[in-house]
Amino acid sequence: MPPSFARALANMRPADKAAAADARARQDRLTKPRGALGALEDVSVRLAGIAGSCPPPVPQAPAVAVFAADHGVHAQGVTAWPQEVTAQMVANFVAGGAAVNALAAQAAVRVVVVDVGVATPLDAALDGAAALWRRRVRSGTADLTVDPAMTRDQALAALEVGVEVANALVDEGADALLTGDMGIANTTASAALIAAFTGADPADVTGRGTGADDETLTRKVDAVRRGLARHELTRSAAAADPVGALAAVGGLEHAALAGFVLAGAARRVPVILDGVIAGAAALVAVALAPAAADACIAGHRSAEPGHRFALEALALRPLVDLDLRLGEGTGAVLALPLVQAAAAALRDMATFDSAGVTDKAEQAGARPLD
Repeated sequence: MPPSFARALANMRPADKAAAADARARQDRLTKPRGALGALEDVSVRLAGIAGSCPPPVPQAPAVAVFAADHGVHAQGVTAWPQEVTAQMVANFVAGGAAVNALAAQAAVRVVVVDVGVATPLDAALDGAAALWRRRVRSGTADLTVDPAMTRDQALAALEVGVEVANALVDEGADALLTGDMGIANTTASAALIAAFTGADPADVTGRGTGADDETLTRKVDAVRRGLARHELTRSAAAADPVGALAAVGGLEHAALAGFVLAGAARRVPVILDGVIAGAAALVAVALAPAAADACIAGHRSAEPGHRFALEALALRPLVDLDLRLGEGTGAVLALPLVQAAAAALRDMATFDSAGVTDKAEQAGARPLD
């Protein structure tokens, strides 16, 4: 087992229940009706459990890692986009011209792009770019309908990449990790992973991705079905051997994202998940270490149907629901201000005692300020 990956698993701990309880109790003493901040209260409690302190720190140095890789299942006609677009978009990320760059600049989020498996050679002009981290395990996966997408050793190597990227970002000061991804045909591999880990029907978890027409969608669903059958992947099989399931039908970026989630959880740093690609990867991470779920916050609900199944399996409530289906980390970046606001409200609001405000719940058994 790769060393950093092994350490992340060994260092995994569940959320601090005492800190979470303190946060919930403090929420109930703040000058507002109990529960009035809705999901933000739940986020603040989760952040306290992650940090092991109440109030938890407000994230001030967030970073989004965009893991890029290609997929052999592209050969099955599951998308109209050419595979070369992955490499072209990597160059766009490095140049600062993608949607995630624009949104990240607005939210003061650092962006790094990790080539974990781009099939097309990257432009040599990108050499030396600070935002580009070259960690390629192999040049794209194999066609999951024919062969395992990658070997077990390659899946473990990609998991190790994700752990190392997360550790490096945290060591450099990141106090919130946001997931990003890029890879033509990666929604097909995501659907296969989600079907495998949840037991859902491929037709229910496979969506149109980058705008597939009806014929292409039919090919996508068929590719997912054939991939699962080819590797005899059932829900119980995936649960028994998560790395094997990942190697069979996942992507190199899924593996890296799973490692990224695991390392963030082990370092007790909140991990804000993006959409369906991150959701599929998080299923792998949580199958490997259930406590990793405690560190995850669902940034948004993707328009891709499989994301709903992943979120339900992870027991996560998305903060944003805007019909986004871009990936890149855009939904995670958009959710970041809400996460920061949740922590700031818990830290900075006055309590009934400190503000000299009467708590009617204590006076007459009513909800405060009702």
